Amino acid sequence: RRAPEEQVGAGKMATASAVAPAPVCVLVLGMAGSGKTTFVQRLAAHLHGQRCAPYVINLDPAVHDLPFPANIDIRDTVKYKEVMKQYGLGPNGGIVTSLNLFATRFDQVMKFIEKRQNASKYVLIDTPGQIEVFTWSASGTIITEALASSFPSVVVYVMDTSRSTNPITFMSNMLYACSILYKTKLPFIVVMNKTDIIDHSFAVEWMQDFETFQDALNQETSYVSNLTRSMSLVLDEFYSSLKVVGVSAVLGTGLDDFFVQLSKAVDEYEREYRPEYERLRKTLEKAQNKQKREQLEHLWKDMGSVCVQGNTLAGPDDASAMGPSELILTRGALDEEEERESDTDDIDHEVTEESHEEPAFRNFMQETRMKYQR
Repeated sequence: RRAPEEQVGAGKMATASAVAPAPVCVLVLGMAGSGKTTFVQRLAAHLHGQRCAPYVINLDPAVHDLPFPANIDIRDTVKYKEVMKQYGLGPNGGIVTSLNLFATRFDQVMKFIEKRQNASKYVLIDTPGQIEVFTWSASGTIITEALASSFPSVVVYVMDTSRSTNPITFMSNMLYACSILYKTKLPFIVVMNKTDIIDHSFAVEWMQDFETFQDALNQETSYVSNLTRSMSLVLDEFYSSLKVVGVSAVLGTGLDDFFVQLSKAVDEYEREYRPEYERLRKTLEKAQNKQKREQLEHLWKDMGSVCVQGNTLAGPDDASAMGPSELILTRGALDEEEERESDTDDIDHEVTEESHEEPAFRNFMQETRMKYQR
């Protein structure tokens, strides 16, 4: 038998597991070839090594082979090539349309995540390289808002560091990241991938020191360099609050720093973003309740007008002088009685002891049924 202290400790552990915190949804975005899928694979392997199995979702319908097992795979639901044939689309249009179709059933994905929220601490979501899905398409908004309204959610933008050594290319990546940040309105982490090829310190220096970036731009003489110089002034505020981590998805370096930044992003969500989503949810609930009340008020008015018309057909002591709720119950009872009786002539000519003015009451009920049938 366990000692009393051990029993108390076991009870605390059971209570903690019963009220386990909601899983953190990590939405991995990035351009094609930036290493998103490899990064998700490395994250999943790292978490499995810590005996913290994540819940993995693949949203890329055009991927041939996944290097990790996915709990939910969009390819099992939407056939990418069939979508292209049916709608006459190209590769990019087929991917966007496939994700739009999948987003219409994302409520089912949310139910699966809710069932596993006590077993998985993290939900890893791999996305296609078509960033326009989450910047311009409706599916990106549906997915991010559905996740963020129920779970702590963080957007991770994976960036190919080896291809960003040119200041103009670097600025293009930063503009993409900025657009995604303001579109999703969620905590944001920039993962500078492929640090095994080139260290990301140069990019961090460009973000922190404006003059260093200007010196790199001075080597460029095109019109785009002048535009980039102007845009770099605009992004200073964006850089000041941006979380940046250098990672090698191939070697697995930098993951500890990534999870430190992820923890800070979750705290930021709880502090700044969750209250906003709670406010939006309450606003939506109030709007829905208001709409329901207005519909009920219209229904009561309609029912009241029917009762007034019924009173003109019968005397003051007639059974038709009932409220709307009694009328609905009576009408339901009459419908059940009509289903039991096959001969409608018997019902029409049936006279009860309680109703002394049966013809007027019968006319009133017939008018009521005709009104609701219309």
